[in-house]
Amino acid sequence: MPTQLFERSRGGENALLIQPHAGGPPAEGVLEEFAELARSAGARVAAVVPARIDRPNPSILIGSGKLDEVKAACEATGADLVLVNHALTPVQERNLEKALERRVVDRTGLILDIFAQRARSHEGKLQVELAQLRHMATRLVRGWTHLERQRGGSIGLRGPGETQLETDRRLLQKRMEMLQKRLEKVEVQHAQMRRARVRSELPRVALVGYTNAGKSTLFNALTGADAYAADQLFATLDPTVRRIALPGGGVVLADTVGFVRDLPHELVAAFRSTLSEAREADLLLHVVDADDPLREERMAQVDAVLHEIGAGDLPQLLVFNKIDRIDGAQPRIDVRGDDRQAVWLSARDGLGLDLLREALGERLGLRRVVGLAQLPTSAGRLRARLHALGAVRDEQHAADGWLLRIDLPLAEAARLAAQPDGAPLRALLPATAPEHPVESPA
Repeated sequence: MPTQLFERSRGGENALLIQPHAGGPPAEGVLEEFAELARSAGARVAAVVPARIDRPNPSILIGSGKLDEVKAACEATGADLVLVNHALTPVQERNLEKALERRVVDRTGLILDIFAQRARSHEGKLQVELAQLRHMATRLVRGWTHLERQRGGSIGLRGPGETQLETDRRLLQKRMEMLQKRLEKVEVQHAQMRRARVRSELPRVALVGYTNAGKSTLFNALTGADAYAADQLFATLDPTVRRIALPGGGVVLADTVGFVRDLPHELVAAFRSTLSEAREADLLLHVVDADDPLREERMAQVDAVLHEIGAGDLPQLLVFNKIDRIDGAQPRIDVRGDDRQAVWLSARDGLGLDLLREALGERLGLRRVVGLAQLPTSAGRLRARLHALGAVRDEQHAADGWLLRIDLPLAEAARLAAQPDGAPLRALLPATAPEHPVESPA
């Protein structure tokens, strides 16, 4: 498990943050998010050093002058840890540690550290440790052996005639192979569970979104569960699945790991089993912090990761959460300029949850219209459409047409009722039925 093999950030460490950027100042929100990542790992932010990088130094990433500035800032602030908001090569990380005489952790290593602290399930811990080991394996270079950070030594572990580097590589490879086999077994079990849910014919809905958007709070509000929810980054790593009741039927709802800017590819790969809940869903609930000034950028970043895991083309229902933080905001449903439907609510206060349940039912075809429809002979086109949809449960001939017993999703009924020959269906619609434009005759 990750807690047994690696030294992690100890609470109370003073960290100096290096924020590389190209050209102008760092993009809005980048530094604030990185500082929050550092705090989430248990570090105290002692200082921040922006570093303009037009051409990355292959040896230390930053320039020699900036390196002197960082070293002086570490001495002045007492920082014993340096966090770099950028991916470092093994050579860059080694050289920075030697020059600064302090532990250096790049963005990937920092996020892995947080993941190691937050993973709770057996699968989550396996995934984190495997990702840690893969990251560590790239750092095993001659003269700079990261396994020296193991708790305890390697006495009794070294093979005959092996150098320390060879021993470390052998141990890592053996451990990674074992973890991979364990994860494959867990994935088989999860796949069987997902197939069982498919056979139950319950629609599958997955919560996705930027980290700390309130997914777990919304999950708890909808299910009455007690999934871990906190105002912090990556509060949830392990998927939680529950069945919930909606108007018209049941739904399987899954809470998933949150995304973040520049989420390392190896982490996406490590959590592919967890993210499969999103990839195999019938509908994605894309949860957004409505009070976040960078919400549009965050949404685009989530969409990018969804495309990376093969879920980019799945239908989405946007959920703008945390409206309790916006003065005068009220629960509502609207349609954005990109034609995506959005529900505005507060999961914490329970405001707008009824609107979300209604929207979910409509999007999943759970709200249905059931009843008798009297069709005149002039409504042959409507009758043919109802049969094509499989909505006709019984049909009787009448003197002036047909008497049909129908059962179809509300959204389909509303669409047909809006057509010129749809009058027989309009009387069956509820007062809150969705509006649809009238189609031109074929």
